[in-house]
Amino acid sequence: RLADAKFFFDQDRKRTLESRLSSLDKVVYHNKLGNQAQRNLRVVKIATHIASQIGDNTLSQKVNLAAGLSKVDLLTDMVGEFPELQGIMGRYYAQHEGMDNEVAYAIEDHYKPRFAGDELPRNKVGIIVALADKLETLVGLFSIGEKPTGDKDPFGLRRQALGIIRMLIECRLPLPFSDLIHDVLKQFDTDTGSQVAIVQSVKEFCFDRLSVNLREQGASPQEVDAVLSLHPELLSEIPQRLTAVRTFSTLAEAPALAAANKRVGNILKKVEGEVSAEVNANLLQEPAEIALNKALTEVKPEADILFESADYAASLQALAALKAPVDDFFDNVMVNTDDPALKANRLGLLATLHQTMNRVADLSKLAS
Repeated sequence: RLADAKFFFDQDRKRTLESRLSSLDKVVYHNKLGNQAQRNLRVVKIATHIASQIGDNTLSQKVNLAAGLSKVDLLTDMVGEFPELQGIMGRYYAQHEGMDNEVAYAIEDHYKPRFAGDELPRNKVGIIVALADKLETLVGLFSIGEKPTGDKDPFGLRRQALGIIRMLIECRLPLPFSDLIHDVLKQFDTDTGSQVAIVQSVKEFCFDRLSVNLREQGASPQEVDAVLSLHPELLSEIPQRLTAVRTFSTLAEAPALAAANKRVGNILKKVEGEVSAEVNANLLQEPAEIALNKALTEVKPEADILFESADYAASLQALAALKAPVDDFFDNVMVNTDDPALKANRLGLLATLHQTMNRVADLSKLAS
């Protein structure tokens, strides 16, 4: 076996990786998604687009090269005989040709993470190529209706989704998730009408995997629901949001504010049409509603500034000042009054409160 391996190794090195590219069209991928050459082209386009969003021209060039050569070792004699060496041999052959080490290791690492708890690619080039490869697989198969059902997941899409999530979060990649999926979907032949549904389906699938993963890491179901129910676009911010929610939960005011937030949400849900978060101060009559409006005008700007600067813990802690005026409002003010103008104004006040309280997470999920 060792002699065979030595023979294959020597034979393979007589050709460059790039010289094998034209033969990728002979490798079957999926009858509805084309051959490996077509898939390779999609991965290159996705990877270079991601690189252009988070790096400079040098990074894009390395990513383009690594993505283009990432599957070529499938055509070598060595990988043909020892399939478990896919990626590894690609790296060795790239190094033999004198390629940049980042590119060579990206060819090996783009399969990572291969299972739960596996290490991530060791450099940014590898991260981007791995992300593109997994996104192409996941979105492509969803676009033709190949979703996992029950225990059946023949293409390992749950594993692919978890790999995508881990790289976005652990590598702190500032890529809005919906835009990312939509950009990948452009590489596939889908009609415009179905694209929104496919993007939503992929997002829900990934968020389900993320929810399970976060709970396995020790977050409570309430904390996870509070953060994920808002479907934050930047997955890289989710750990910070979870930490902020956990810190908020320790405040003495937290239970009352969570309960009040749930109550406000229920009131607003029952209103027909959209409630505008606008308040006419001239229509405020009761001392409790005047006091709540005053508290909101003081707390909201501070909480918003902290939110925009990604200081989520401080943003939530700023809400503690609302507990007393919120309690007083519900004790002393009738929202559903007979006067339409007063009712609309009070609903606007509650909508402003709801908006202010639910930027980091849906705090009603913390209510017991």
